[in-house]
Amino acid sequence: MAINDVDRAELKALAASAELREDARHITANRHNPFLVDGEVDGDRVLEFLDQYNAFMNHPVEPATPFLETNMKL
Repeated sequence: MAINDVDRAELKALAASAELREDARHITANRHNPFLVDGEVDGDRVLEFLDQYNAFMNHPVEPATPFLETNMKL
């Protein structure tokens, strides 16, 4: 999809905007990852999220079934 000249000029003006760059810096500085604790992924938080997401999506919990693979190839 080609960008017309008016849209291209608007994008260039926005890219040169100091306010837009400052907003981007502010968003980056205040970024929050709810799964990280002291810089490492917390497995309990990930599992809690997945449980809540499955409940939200109405997915039934399926029991774990062991499997035996006889022909494993890399």
